[in-house]
Amino acid sequence: MDPTSWRNLLLDGGKLEAWDEHITTGDPLRFFDGKDYPERIRLAKEKTGRNEGIEVGKGSIDGRPVGYGLYLFRFMGGSMGSVTGERITRLFERCTEQKMPCLLLHASGGARMQEGILSLMQMAKTVSALRRFREVKKPFISICLHPTTGGVAASTAFLGDINLVEPNALIGFAGPRVIEGTIRQQLPEGFQRSEFLLDHGMVDTIAARSEMKARISTLLRHLDGGSRSGTNRASHSSHG
Repeated sequence: MDPTSWRNLLLDGGKLEAWDEHITTGDPLRFFDGKDYPERIRLAKEKTGRNEGIEVGKGSIDGRPVGYGLYLFRFMGGSMGSVTGERITRLFERCTEQKMPCLLLHASGGARMQEGILSLMQMAKTVSALRRFREVKKPFISICLHPTTGGVAASTAFLGDINLVEPNALIGFAGPRVIEGTIRQQLPEGFQRSEFLLDHGMVDTIAARSEMKARISTLLRHLDGGSRSGTNRASHSSHG
């Protein structure tokens, strides 16, 4: 689904206050793989109408304010480069400042090769921001869509207070063919699919897309208490 469809599916009124759209990609390594990196970015922008492989911002789910992030797989395979990492870092930082839950939907082929080590650095950067977010004791719900692989799977994707996945999604670090070629063994049927991961304790729950908002709302109600307004909560505490 496109970003608008996801917003309509999960957020109240489909409304998102977008953050950090002004941060755009440079060309730090002058990487060339048959096309210049800026040319690949230009083609991805034309294809998707977006300026990067993720959107982040603030929305609400059943009246509860949430930080929201969505990887855009159609933009260079949802690969995580410096801008993606910066936007996710700022997402966690704003959720920390505003003391609100965070929801991040992952769909990615992993780190963006055109940025080399700068892309791999985003794994540590985003996880460090998540660690600081933990200090305000607000829930982080990670949603893994098809596919969630590589450096994205190895960073924030499995670190949710709840890890929710859609049915039959491919989720893991390396792909099954790479693993089979490395260990020279045949993998079990369904390996790295959602149901296999649930059976082996790697994720917490599976929900079809049509059920996600209701499931997330229930989780937030349990994990974030009964109050839906951070403003009201702050007001009450100031008079207590």
